[in-house]
Amino acid sequence: MTLADAKFGGSIPQLYDRLLVPMIFQPYADDLAARVAEHWPARVLEIAAGTGAVTRALAQGLPASGTIVATDLNQAMLDQAIAAGTVRPVEWRQADAMRLPFPDAAFDAVVCQFGAMFFPDKAAAYAEARRVLRPGGHFIFNVWDRIEDNDFAAVVTDALAQAFPLDPPRFLARTPHGYHDPAVIADDLARAGFTTHVCTTLAARSRAATPDIPAIAYCQGTPLRNEIAASRLDDATAIAAAAIAQRFGAGPVDGKIQAHVITATG
Repeated sequence: MTLADAKFGGSIPQLYDRLLVPMIFQPYADDLAARVAEHWPARVLEIAAGTGAVTRALAQGLPASGTIVATDLNQAMLDQAIAAGTVRPVEWRQADAMRLPFPDAAFDAVVCQFGAMFFPDKAAAYAEARRVLRPGGHFIFNVWDRIEDNDFAAVVTDALAQAFPLDPPRFLARTPHGYHDPAVIADDLARAGFTTHVCTTLAARSRAATPDIPAIAYCQGTPLRNEIAASRLDDATAIAAAAIAQRFGAGPVDGKIQAHVITATG
């Protein structure tokens, strides 16, 4: 991962929330929130909360008596989440998952949606999640499966590699879809001190009204944008849209998405 891979600035948070959340994140946000609710936690910490897709689902699905603390490293993403709002109060806080500003055993559950791929040291971040969990608490998170099992991301990556062979933008393959091996994840959890975990592979569908929507979402609403020179951004988006249309048609498009969902205890 490069430093630019974790930079969610400018218009990225708005496009991310408006386009990517309904297209790929919402089904998994609802799934994570339901898994958390099964354990009836009184205090929940969300790390790498992004623009709040899981936060909103947790606020909707957990008892009102519980406490939700939502954190992210990028204040711009939190600002977008706060602007979108939740159905009940949430404590928003800028925080680094590598150094959580909370005491030991402070939470019943820690949840993270598609954030682990961005942690520079996965085992160290998992150890921090374990530290702030009470004994017997649950760390519930998900990561994207390999890019070949995520249609729109794969098509966009391949199309841009062909269009810009001297400097192919590889953010999607390198980071969001670069941490997908269950054996590697299991090893990182074990090194962090988690004694047991369950990993489930979950497929879903990604849908959009036109090919332009996923093209804009990926090229302009993620840090892939940081790899594409500003002068090439419109061209890259058009190339991605054409490739999606060629593969899935010019009207409404429908592609596979797939992720691993992990529940760890320790």
